[in-house]
Amino acid sequence: MRTRRQNIQLELALEPEAKGEARSAGDRGTEARMARADPERPAAGRGPSMEAVVQPGNLRKALARVRRNKGAPGIDGMTVEELGAYLKDHWPETKSRLLGGTYEPQPVRRVEIPKASGGVRPLGVPTVLDRLIQQAAMQVLQGDWDPGFSDASYGFRPGRSAHQAVERAQEHIGAGYAHVVDLDLEKFFDRVNHDILMGLVAKRVADKRLLGLIRGFLTAGVLEGGLVGPTTKGAPQGGPLSPLLSNLMLDVLDKELEKRGHRFVRYADDCNIYVRSRRAGERVMASVTRFLARRLKLKVNADKSAVDRPSARAFLGFSFTAGWTTKRRIAPQALARFKARVREMTRCTKSVNLARLVRELSRYLIGWRGYFGFCETPSVLLTLDRWVRRRLRAIVWRQWKRGRTRFAALRRLGVGKDLAAKTAGSAHGPWRLSNSPALAYALSNAFFDRLGLASLRCRPAA
Repeated sequence: MRTRRQNIQLELALEPEAKGEARSAGDRGTEARMARADPERPAAGRGPSMEAVVQPGNLRKALARVRRNKGAPGIDGMTVEELGAYLKDHWPETKSRLLGGTYEPQPVRRVEIPKASGGVRPLGVPTVLDRLIQQAAMQVLQGDWDPGFSDASYGFRPGRSAHQAVERAQEHIGAGYAHVVDLDLEKFFDRVNHDILMGLVAKRVADKRLLGLIRGFLTAGVLEGGLVGPTTKGAPQGGPLSPLLSNLMLDVLDKELEKRGHRFVRYADDCNIYVRSRRAGERVMASVTRFLARRLKLKVNADKSAVDRPSARAFLGFSFTAGWTTKRRIAPQALARFKARVREMTRCTKSVNLARLVRELSRYLIGWRGYFGFCETPSVLLTLDRWVRRRLRAIVWRQWKRGRTRFAALRRLGVGKDLAAKTAGSAHGPWRLSNSPALAYALSNAFFDRLGLASLRCRPAA
């Protein structure tokens, strides 16, 4: 462990910081002056500084996180693996530019990834050096800002999770708040107003170098189709700093909802407000929509937002049962996406090795179970377990192809002669026969357990 830390320190070429290096309390920039015009109290010389960002311990932590996250190269082509060697030669110069307020982030590289609900999500991939600096800045800023964020905010915050957000929503519903105002912000990350956001930052940060760095990351531009375009609004998804800045922006909404006495849960830009009646929900929807447009210049997506019963809406992949006892259940949309993904993974199976297919499928099942196993409807998981195994039986039946091969395989796996002959000669298709007694016996749950197939239940299927 000591050798590893020494290597990281060598790569960063970090020298001990001199005492008395703290920034002058009088440093202020354009954003700080803009914040003074706001009725809220500005940072007034306090708050995080650039010295804290480049502090050796903070940078070691940031470098370790960037390495763990891996990720694709930015526009300069530098990989995470190459970052260490670059820092060894260039960190003193980079640090000097950061402390001097002259560091300029490079444009991000535009990529698109498919969204679970359909369509694509645009991401901006920063260079690995910019990712390191963003991560280091985020750690310092988050430590200063996070304690002041709302207790109802759960996204991108240390010690908080989506499961906690779902549990909090369940508590509100169980307390009799039986209607939900489900707010969907239209293209939130693409529409963030830079001036409003920087005004909020300036209330907490007076160091003009740090303010300039943050604005630089926001306005660095986007490389797409070989051309660099300007970014006049939005916080590109893909960098470590954007989630924290989004929380800062939407903390304004949180504080307004708290002031009004609402019960709500927010995870990133997904906000649910819980009320006692539909009429109250419609009033809240209208007033919050006006507030967001006026105060933050954000638009509510009317097509995706609604006032409804919680059982009819999805929140972070979960829904809730109706009735006296409120239970967490997997939302229908999440179940449909699960089945679509499993079908995709098991579609081209004519020549695939069954053991390899099971290994690949199990990785997905374990991850999915780790999140959706939080539901309180285990019968759904049991049904999905059976469906996955039935699909695998149908795949094996197709691979056996001919009646003679199928008969021999069934007999080899212990099926009686008459039942094997009847099943092998059946005119029914693979899906119908995957539920037959012969295949259930030959390709039992225990058979798939021996192959290492993960179960969606807490314990492997017997």
